[in-house]
Amino acid sequence: MTVAVYAPLKAPDHPVPSGDRAMARALIAALEMAGHDTQVVSGLRLYDGRGDAELQADLMAKAQMEIDRLLTSDQAASWTHWLTYHNYYKAPDLIGPVVCGALGIPYLQVESTRARKRLVGPWAAFAAASEAACDAADAVLYLTERDSQTLRRDAPEGQRLTHLPPFLARTALPAASDLSGPMLSVGMMRHGDKLASYTLISQTLALMQHPDWRLDIVGDGTARDDVAALMAPFGDRVQLHGLKTGADLDAFYARASLLLWPGVNEAFGLTYLEAQAAGIPVVAQDRDGVRDVVVGRHPAPDDGPAALARDVDALLADADVRATAGAAARAEVAAHHLLPAAARVLDQALRDCAP
Repeated sequence: MTVAVYAPLKAPDHPVPSGDRAMARALIAALEMAGHDTQVVSGLRLYDGRGDAELQADLMAKAQMEIDRLLTSDQAASWTHWLTYHNYYKAPDLIGPVVCGALGIPYLQVESTRARKRLVGPWAAFAAASEAACDAADAVLYLTERDSQTLRRDAPEGQRLTHLPPFLARTALPAASDLSGPMLSVGMMRHGDKLASYTLISQTLALMQHPDWRLDIVGDGTARDDVAALMAPFGDRVQLHGLKTGADLDAFYARASLLLWPGVNEAFGLTYLEAQAAGIPVVAQDRDGVRDVVVGRHPAPDDGPAALARDVDALLADADVRATAGAAARAEVAAHHLLPAAARVLDQALRDCAP
């Protein structure tokens, strides 16, 4: 099978790293592991982060031009399926449903969300397009239980809904951390939810009792100065290392004692899977999405930084507890969150939708 792949929020070859880009790339790797050919058919970004009606109209016009281009392309005849990653009200798939309808091929979505409350307000046009695209899908693969609730509620008759656990683009686990290094936080430095997580981290550090804690922070972005200001009171106990990827990031996971990331409004957070694959215990809050991938019990958001500090102190104080928690997390990732498991789910979804 040859699968046309499209990601309206961020293309797999987008220059800026993010969880969305990583997940799009992982989907391609899983499809290819299952024996399917893939073609990234468009790099058009259909994203409106402000609720701008004029921008939405402009993007709709560009999407129509892209539809015309794709339907007259030489590659279109080879596509047996179309898969769209992350259709939602700020980045609806304006292209896939039309192309699939014209070509008569199955249309699948991964990590789509429904938000009917957005059908009024500044994103109304995009929200309507997102809902229509979701309605048009033959199958929707959801990553978290939270997303599945509205997908089930609003699914048209005959639409297939399948759980695809979030996964890493790896066939096997990396080397296990020796758990002897500093704590680790990994996250883009953006205003909004990411900065809220960094704020909680700084509040947690101020309440910790363990005398010898240290923290490495990996990430960068427009809120870097804000993050630096939050961490300044802790002096050289906190080190900001900037953006790291690949082997450079793996080196941090290879020695981290634990991962501290509260997870404010995370969809799920690939950093949790990366850390747990290396056998690193995670301290996070018990939030929708986060609980789909983080092993163990974690404090409720209402318990605030004091509860996070208690969990961190307990892990730092006992190497055996850290090792046991990390081993349980590592086993969970091996069983459910690597490429082989994802490839099986995606392969079956394609076969179930075969024309």
